[in-house]
Amino acid sequence: MELAPYAADDRKARGRRTPEPSAGHRSEYQRDRDRIIHSAAFRRLEYKTQVFVNHEGDLFRTRLTHSVEVAQIARTIARSLRLHEDLCEAISLAHDLGHTPFGHAGQDALNHCMRPYGGFEHNAQSLRVVDELEDKYAEFRGLNLMFDTREGILKHCSAARARELGEIGERFLQRTQPSLEAQLTNRADEIAYNNHDIDDGLRARLLTLDQLREVDLFRRHHDEVVDRYGQIHPKQQRHETIRRIINTLVTDLLGASQAALTQTGVDSIEAVRTLDKPLINFSPQIQTENEQLKRFLREHLYRHHQVYRMMVKAKRVVHELFDAFMQDPRLMPPDFFTAARRYEADLGEIGRARAVADYVAGMTDRYALDEHERLFDPRRLR
Repeated sequence: MELAPYAADDRKARGRRTPEPSAGHRSEYQRDRDRIIHSAAFRRLEYKTQVFVNHEGDLFRTRLTHSVEVAQIARTIARSLRLHEDLCEAISLAHDLGHTPFGHAGQDALNHCMRPYGGFEHNAQSLRVVDELEDKYAEFRGLNLMFDTREGILKHCSAARARELGEIGERFLQRTQPSLEAQLTNRADEIAYNNHDIDDGLRARLLTLDQLREVDLFRRHHDEVVDRYGQIHPKQQRHETIRRIINTLVTDLLGASQAALTQTGVDSIEAVRTLDKPLINFSPQIQTENEQLKRFLREHLYRHHQVYRMMVKAKRVVHELFDAFMQDPRLMPPDFFTAARRYEADLGEIGRARAVADYVAGMTDRYALDEHERLFDPRRLR
């Protein structure tokens, strides 16, 4: 497929921090995707929480299945807009590599622990994973990904953190835009998590169809399903409704984004980057309905008392692990203890905290629970 003139093009891109020979039969963004898939951080996503902690059920989404769903949606939209599918896939599969165990509760807890040391941002941690923490290659640290891939991974960033990141953080200071592929993947992420959280919430019986009918976007599509099929099995109702919502969001995003591209007349990725707002957006009506859905999920699912109780326990685990390792870094595995000593020699206590955060953030849900038990249960000898 011929790329649009405003698409990212690996043949003209800024390249890698450490120059490498051509990828040969693969595009450079395919090479990035392959490195991400073969990374240890990617494998750990299988056991990291989306909403439900890993041991709560085998059929709920994890960070891994979420990332795959984001990639599928992003590639579909990219193909229609003639953007670079491989870049969208690479960003999708890498965007959560730095996420903590226990989902947003773990992130909030680790950010609270790191507040005296500059805070913790999972997007910045994802970039740190691919730039520094993956250590399989002899010629460079990290995965040595392309600039465009790294730019897409860092979808949010504070000004303070951006100043530390060099050229990859400049757009947050200058308030310019990333590639259209990065913008698209950000929206695909939103489409994926809103709709699979509906699915998981209904599956867990924390949400009901009647509750969800308070949401305009859901009710409209649920009515379509009931009108067409009658009183089919609730599982089929759920699936048929959600697939229609996803289709509406994707179709609307395509139409609104194509209209914005035509209206602005951008003809290169450089022109896209100079704009003061993203071009990949929903129409105003669908944006309003999507925001209503997000508010509903925040109030009725993420703050549901069962989810809340588990998240309080998860935060306690993260806090206690962080405090224990900060007080005595020798409790960490040798590689992380060595890193803590090295960082501390350069940066003082901030460096030690950085190494502890790297260790805690890299844990899966079950590893964090096991590590907590090993540290605090006297009956566990190792």
